[in-house]
Amino acid sequence: MSPRPTGRLFDRDLTLTRTYRAPIDDVWASVTEPERTARWFGRWEGEGGTGRTIKVQMAFEENAPWTELRIDACEPPRRLAVSASDEHGGWKLELLLAQTGDTTELTFVHHLDSLDNLGGIGSGWEYYLDMLTAAREGTPQPDFFKDYFPAMEAYYAALVGKA
Repeated sequence: MSPRPTGRLFDRDLTLTRTYRAPIDDVWASVTEPERTARWFGRWEGEGGTGRTIKVQMAFEENAPWTELRIDACEPPRRLAVSASDEHGGWKLELLLAQTGDTTELTFVHHLDSLDNLGGIGSGWEYYLDMLTAAREGTPQPDFFKDYFPAMEAYYAALVGKA
């Protein structure tokens, strides 16, 4: 069964949510510890902390390029905000965690500069968040081109019409 798109658009904030039956500290470790981020996004090097810049290897992108991420906010275990600039523009991303009982909700927010290419951007974040889920659960990694792009492109293009 192919994954269904879950993203929502609030003005220029693309928001996706995942829920894990795990303590908040464990989910926080999945999104901040280099050996754990390597399993679903890419490994990173440098010294973490607010105001610092780290290098991240985009392990699941073509040629596994390195990119720099500035850590704009790091408030363990509830909030991580990072930003980057590349040939595609600026990227401002936030991860927000909240625990209720034995469940932790992860809310991912991409603060968009533009709504251009939302189909590719939304599909990509669905893929990476599902990669996180697969890494946490020990299940097979999803296939971006089989299940996410262009399969989810129309869903995200329709969100632009509703914004």
